[in-house]
Amino acid sequence: MIPAAIIQPTPGEWTLSGSWTLRGMGGLPRKLDALACDGGEVVLEGSGLEAVDSAGAWLLKRWLGTHGATASLRGWPPRWQKLMELVNQHAGGTLPRAPPRSILERVGHGAAGAAQQSAALLSFIGEAAGRAVGLLAQPQRIRWRTVLRNIQVDGFEALPIIGLTSFLLGVVVAYQGADQLRHYGANIFVVDLVGYAMLREFAPLISAIIIAGRSGSAYAAQIGTMVVTEEIDAMRTIDIDPIELLVLPKILALAVALPLLTVFADITGVFGGMMMARSQLDIGFYEFVDRFGREMQGATLLIGIGKSLVFAVIISLIGCFQGFRTRGSADSVGRQTTLSVVQSIFLVIVADALFSVAFSMLEL
Repeated sequence: MIPAAIIQPTPGEWTLSGSWTLRGMGGLPRKLDALACDGGEVVLEGSGLEAVDSAGAWLLKRWLGTHGATASLRGWPPRWQKLMELVNQHAGGTLPRAPPRSILERVGHGAAGAAQQSAALLSFIGEAAGRAVGLLAQPQRIRWRTVLRNIQVDGFEALPIIGLTSFLLGVVVAYQGADQLRHYGANIFVVDLVGYAMLREFAPLISAIIIAGRSGSAYAAQIGTMVVTEEIDAMRTIDIDPIELLVLPKILALAVALPLLTVFADITGVFGGMMMARSQLDIGFYEFVDRFGREMQGATLLIGIGKSLVFAVIISLIGCFQGFRTRGSADSVGRQTTLSVVQSIFLVIVADALFSVAFSMLEL
């Protein structure tokens, strides 16, 4: 490809050569702005042109218009003469606007997009499940180093924020309960309130929400960046399965880390409630622990841990799925990361509501 060029062999005549295309112009627009052109009609000699596209034709039109000149084309192939005529005809016009969509059309478009994404998610879940079955048949293929690293990042390093948040939540639950129970002389029941609220609901839910924002977003950003930089394509080229390398270790690690984080949140949340019960209701530590041990059953703790296991699978799958849906640019990485957090938290809350309905029907 010959770069675009323009010279003036004689006054009133300009000779064009090379590729007057978007790729071939290079720094020509700045050079063209520095060239003075006499007004009136000028001759544009185009026998040396290699290619012309709409960008090159528009550049010539703008340059001539700046100096109040008109062009007489000489030696131009017919198809490029037609292109210049079209540019001249529409140079002063406005771009057509697409008609606004009706409400029904927007709803239909959104529903079609949601259905397409749901089908893609089901396909991704099925593919991940198939790979997981294959790894169970050949456990030596599990990348334990990657799993342990994810447990450290997603579990151990999340302990401070999980502990502080659940402690404060336990304080809030006990404080709100104490304000009401004090009027009825039922101070001791704050133990039951804190115990059931933290072990069954708040500890697994708040842990899952924090991990969705902390780890789920990191999964989407990591995989999305690898998609943009074509690392995923490179893996497939050398016969490395991205799901086996990137997705399954994250699911396994979070399935281990989140239940343990939930237990830690149970402990710190109950401790926060214990501190508030002592300061607001004069319930001593020994009295609190004694009633807590008598009233709280093992099933209450197991329900919270079981919920957290399901939440872990949801968060890791959604984060990885949205990462693989990244397309083309860094802007897409940010968009899919945001979607992963929003969808993870939404599905976690939906799952928690379904658990509550199911446990109520089973009288658990």
